Amino acid sequence: MSLRGFATLNIWADDVAAATRWYADLLGVEAYFMRPGPDGRPAYTEFRIGDYQAELGIIDRRFGPAGAAGGPGGVVMHWHVDDLDATVQRLLAMGATEYQPITAHGDGGFITASVVDPFGNVLGVMQNPHYLDVLAALKAK
Repeated sequence: MSLRGFATLNIWADDVAAATRWYADLLGVEAYFMRPGPDGRPAYTEFRIGDYQAELGIIDRRFGPAGAAGGPGGVVMHWHVDDLDATVQRLLAMGATEYQPITAHGDGGFITASVVDPFGNVLGVMQNPHYLDVLAALKAK
């Protein structure tokens, strides 16, 4: 068994339509997929984003697992960004709140930060030299 790369990152929202609009504004792309729930409101939307067309899905919180934690926490998925400071400032200006401040990890250029989006999800962003090295190697093939 091996983990080969994430297939879909799912986040939760009480108002999927509002979360979809927020993320469309942040990402600069519209969701390409939407599935309505039994009441006709969006129950799931999905974006394809980034260099690898990663899937980001927004699921109506009412369909979450029984016993799921109520507040932000757990695993933090970090997305590589080219300008960490500007990205964090934009997220905060859009209504996100700081979860982890901008933090350098050693002297290798790895810098992270995370926020809580207006829907209660932790969104991690980072500058990651390894990500850029792997992307450059793949493009060179």
